[in-house]
Amino acid sequence: MSRKKLTVYDYLQCKGKRQLSVMFVHSEDEAAAAEEAGIDMICTSHDAPQFGIYNSFDELKRIRKAAPTCFMQSGGAVRVASEYEAMKLSHKYLDIGADVIYGGNWSYKWIKALREEFVPINSHVGLVPGNATWIGGFVAQGKTADKAIRILEHTLELQDAGVIGVELEVVPPKVAEVVTQKVDIMTLSMGSGSGCDGQYLFANDVLGYTKGHIPRHARIYKDFKTEHEKLQRERVDAFKSFHEDTINKKFDDPKITVGIEDKEYEKFLKLAEKF
Repeated sequence: MSRKKLTVYDYLQCKGKRQLSVMFVHSEDEAAAAEEAGIDMICTSHDAPQFGIYNSFDELKRIRKAAPTCFMQSGGAVRVASEYEAMKLSHKYLDIGADVIYGGNWSYKWIKALREEFVPINSHVGLVPGNATWIGGFVAQGKTADKAIRILEHTLELQDAGVIGVELEVVPPKVAEVVTQKVDIMTLSMGSGSGCDGQYLFANDVLGYTKGHIPRHARIYKDFKTEHEKLQRERVDAFKSFHEDTINKKFDDPKITVGIEDKEYEKFLKLAEKF
């Protein structure tokens, strides 16, 4: 069954009407799976090994092609040093088909400038990984009244600056629900409960192949780590067999080589004697 990809207008119209499923994908294969599964929105970035993101910008093009009806967010991990760089990078993402740009660490000034140019931006509130050192590390936010009201204020400030949505990360669900009700923009929950406008998870967590620390808000649906380890053992076994066949000269198999008729071979040997 075909479906229509959300526009920015549609995205905003979903508020209060239905929950959006949001998935960070790392590859073309994951994007294709998200498309087939009916995931509403995919998120992407590139060249950020510090966050476990190794795909290139060209991979983003393949991801877009693999998930043509998923609303797509790009950006986030690539640092920019000026409003001009933010604008240039945003248009680079839009040119490959991104629908919204992630600007979680961008200033209100930059966001306002981008909104004036009709560049849609999603931002980030609560536990913002890029700003973790300013909030005491990777810790939950909004667990006191003062910190909870600051989350609401921050979200409203971002709304005034022109964002179309925010990720609400590791905020108490009761707080996140109030914030969601107080703003007109979309709120995407990362460990902040079902009172937001959508749920955001990373494909590596959903598929169970995250290396190292697994976030508390992650939910694992499949055990790809075990499958990957099994595949790796199979790779090693296959490579060992190839190595042994090479040493034992087992590559004259007529199934994988071409033959020469005896008379042509005899003729060749006579011709070779001249060399």
